[in-house]
Amino acid sequence: MLFVFIGKDKPNGLDHRLAVRPVHLEHLKSLGEKLVLAGATWDADEKPDGSVMVLEAESLEAATAIFGADPFVQQGVFASWEVKRWNLAIDHTASRG
Repeated sequence: MLFVFIGKDKPNGLDHRLAVRPVHLEHLKSLGEKLVLAGATWDADEKPDGSVMVLEAESLEAATAIFGADPFVQQGVFASWEVKRWNLAIDHTASRG
């Protein structure tokens, strides 16, 4: 099953995000093919202000545990975050690359 993570950064948290980013990226790499997509959301000033990640997991509980282990979560980058079951309806990613 696929699950989506939606995280919103704390206000004025860009410096903290950038400081934690290297270990966040290492964590994402460690997930291997379980991680389907990941990337930052951007604000009107063209600066990162959150994250969206999609992964494959056995259950909502397993997905929440995996996402909850992310350094961005563990080190308080996000003001809020949620995990939801997600269904892929259209996929044009292969043609972009």
